[in-house]
Amino acid sequence: MTSTDSLQPGLTGEAKATVGEEDLARQVGSGDVAVYATPRLAALMEGAAIAAVKGVLPAEKTTVGARLDLSHLAPTPAGSTVRAEARLEEVDSKKLRFRITAFDEREKIGEASHERIVVDRNKFTSRAEEKAKS
Repeated sequence: MTSTDSLQPGLTGEAKATVGEEDLARQVGSGDVAVYATPRLAALMEGAAIAAVKGVLPAEKTTVGARLDLSHLAPTPAGSTVRAEARLEEVDSKKLRFRITAFDEREKIGEASHERIVVDRNKFTSRAEEKAKS
């Protein structure tokens, strides 16, 4: 049995957040307006994908983001609740492909296709630690 045998299309996950001042485009440097920043939306969407496979992988495995094709469709002000829903669409060896949709209280605010890669947690972090040393 490989580490991805338990990963099957159809797994779903969700992530929620309340938009704070620190999440606005003018605060994170992705624009000069007081609306939910696209980088924060990207992180919310990744969080939903992570939630979809949480508890399914062995403890020594994790997933890392590899690709995100995101459309930010509508502005969201501070104080709003945002929610992303991810669905695992395809498993190709260690590649996981998700379809993600995000909403605020009024409308759909974003959609994305997202790819994550299953990695060995220790090997992956060791590579980063080696880079830090050089």
